[in-house]
Amino acid sequence: SLLLYQTLWCVLLVKFSELMGWIKLERMTWPLVKTWLPVNFIFVGMIWSSFYSLKFLGVAMITVLKQGTNLLVVFGDKFLFGREHQPMVWLSLFLMIASAFCGAATDLQFNWLGYIWQIANCVFTAAYSLYLRFVMSKVCMLTAKQTKLDEFSMVLFNNVLSIPLILVLMLYFGEIPMLLHEPALSSPQFLFAATCSGLLGFAISFTSLWFLHETSPTTYSLVGSLNKIPTAMAGLVLFKAPTNINNLASIFAGLMAGVAFTYAKLNDR
Repeated sequence: SLLLYQTLWCVLLVKFSELMGWIKLERMTWPLVKTWLPVNFIFVGMIWSSFYSLKFLGVAMITVLKQGTNLLVVFGDKFLFGREHQPMVWLSLFLMIASAFCGAATDLQFNWLGYIWQIANCVFTAAYSLYLRFVMSKVCMLTAKQTKLDEFSMVLFNNVLSIPLILVLMLYFGEIPMLLHEPALSSPQFLFAATCSGLLGFAISFTSLWFLHETSPTTYSLVGSLNKIPTAMAGLVLFKAPTNINNLASIFAGLMAGVAFTYAKLNDR
């Protein structure tokens, strides 16, 4: 429900900017929609698998296992876009994989089903960044002036096409009937916080698309690894996940591998 609210805010902000004459948006044609729509199906797969992995695994271990996404992205970047990487990048990848296996061995909440869902989430997440980058290159031939699609139009396309798919998810998880009786919707504090999250969602959507458009799926994935440090720590503190020294060491190694991977890529230019 909150994701739908954020998506609606993104659409409203983009259309308001167009109405004020600040931006000019690309017209949404069927060839563009048909090319972009698989991105949204992959996005729903990300949300779906993330929901179930969180159901069975702790936040901290999910953070470590997400390093597998970087491995898939780097291989995809190499074979789909022909990008080569220095040995240091592959060494960093090895450290991430080793960390993930160590994490599985020391995970106090080990659950096969949770790991299966998290692997699926890694596949969907990698596919999202790789296919989205491919689409960004392909839609140039489908725009009115046959030029690159601007970031505001990409934000509009991404969010408008996500709305019906998010509604399907809400129906599946039974959230729509719950909304009718949700007391938080009458709370000004909650509505203010939700609106702020919508504004932040717009900023994240815009900057993420811009960053991916200007760089590569590998760089996009690696820089995203940096946010795993506060996420893992917050997961341990806020959700009180059971842990021990071995588990903490595994998490720390995975996080350091993510940072090393980012550093290696920055020196790979």
